[in-house]
Amino acid sequence: MNWDIRKSQPYSGYENYNFEVPVQNNGDIFDRYRVRIEEMRQSRSIIQQVLEDLPGGPYKDPDNKVSLPARETLHTSMEALIHHFKLVSEGISVPKGETYVPIEGARGEVGFYIVSDGTNVPSRVKLRAPSFMAIPGMCKMMEGCYIADVVGIIGSIDIVMGEVDR
Repeated sequence: MNWDIRKSQPYSGYENYNFEVPVQNNGDIFDRYRVRIEEMRQSRSIIQQVLEDLPGGPYKDPDNKVSLPARETLHTSMEALIHHFKLVSEGISVPKGETYVPIEGARGEVGFYIVSDGTNVPSRVKLRAPSFMAIPGMCKMMEGCYIADVVGIIGSIDIVMGEVDR
């Protein structure tokens, strides 16, 4: 299926990079293998493009209320020490509301649903794991197959059981 969150709903600058979504037609184990190999090639291409466009300069926010202060300033600046302590112990308070953010993971779409009551601790966090979503498809793929094919089918989907029980 020609679907990739980085193409359909670009985030983090993916709209600036050229890459293709690997697709095969048969949907069998060999096609899933070929898609995985092509995904690695596309990932390498994205990394090369990112490195070519990587700007110089600081990589973190200079505002010590949202980004940890430089480690060397903790011994000489009381203000830096206070900001560090508050960020580490309390975190950041976010506005009240809810959001769902999908990203493209190695095994498919990973979704984060977060509800905030305006404090520094979310009132609800739900993770949509791609391995969990692959289970129904895996059951359909196994219909009419030989027992010996089951291991290959599971391996070609690359599910992680620890991800399934979230």
